[in-house]
Amino acid sequence: MDQHNDSPSRIEGLKQKIKFLEGELLSEMAKRRAGLSYGMERGRVLFEEEILRRHRVLKVGIVRYIAHAQPLVVLTAPFIYMMIVPLVVLDLFITLYQAVCFPVYKITKVKRSEYFAFDRHHLAYLNILQKINCAYCSYGNGLLAYAREIAARTEAYWCPIKHARRVIGEHEHYAQFADFGDAEGFQHVAGDGAVGKRDL
Repeated sequence: MDQHNDSPSRIEGLKQKIKFLEGELLSEMAKRRAGLSYGMERGRVLFEEEILRRHRVLKVGIVRYIAHAQPLVVLTAPFIYMMIVPLVVLDLFITLYQAVCFPVYKITKVKRSEYFAFDRHHLAYLNILQKINCAYCSYGNGLLAYAREIAARTEAYWCPIKHARRVIGEHEHYAQFADFGDAEGFQHVAGDGAVGKRDL
């Protein structure tokens, strides 16, 4: 049997198994969420009254929260909050970049709103500072995921070639790239941004 020719079908089979396992994981996570007794109504998270009461009991007041913080944590806090400046600059530039360039490359734009989730402020067991911190983390991580997808679609358009070494945290388009050293495969996927046009 030609192992080289059999390789693509084996890879496809493994990808299908991964998709199946991801579906099972999502199903199990949904079951766990159901046990926490909350629902959604017009974008607002609603907990059962008894759960909400327990949340309020567990809430740590802001004065106590700050008073019990480790001194080094307090001293390093400004470094965390300073990051808002480069994050906002990245947000502006990456959004401008795709607005100008993606229509030219005929790449579907990344929907910014799909990468940001601000819902932790509904949790009654968080004080105001914790809610602000959670919103900040949501913004930072959402922004980086949004920027990464824009970069991934750009790479898929311009340079759909896998690396020779293993890459940690591959984006979802990476599997469609030509193998490192596969010149014919690259010509097939790179024709005027073939991966970018076909799959994005």
